[in-house]
Amino acid sequence: MSDCELLSGCIFFNDRMANMPSTSNVFKMMYCNGNFEGCARYTVRKEAGKENVPEDLFPNQIDKAREILDKR
Repeated sequence: MSDCELLSGCIFFNDRMANMPSTSNVFKMMYCNGNFEGCARYTVRKEAGKENVPEDLFPNQIDKAREILDKR
C-alpha cells in the first residue's frame, strides 16, 4: 500500500500527537500507511480544502467529517 500524499503536511501527526506517540503510530499505520482514503482528515481536505479541516479532527472520526461536508 502507498502512503498518504498529505502525510508530510498533516498538522495532526506532525504537531498534535507528540505527547501520544503510541496512538500516533497506530493511526499512522492504519490510515497514513494504508487506508488513507478512509481518514476523516484526508476526506475533508480533499473535498473541502485544508482550511476546513478542524485541528482536533481525528482520522477515525469519519462521521464527523461527513457532518462537516454536509454543512457546506
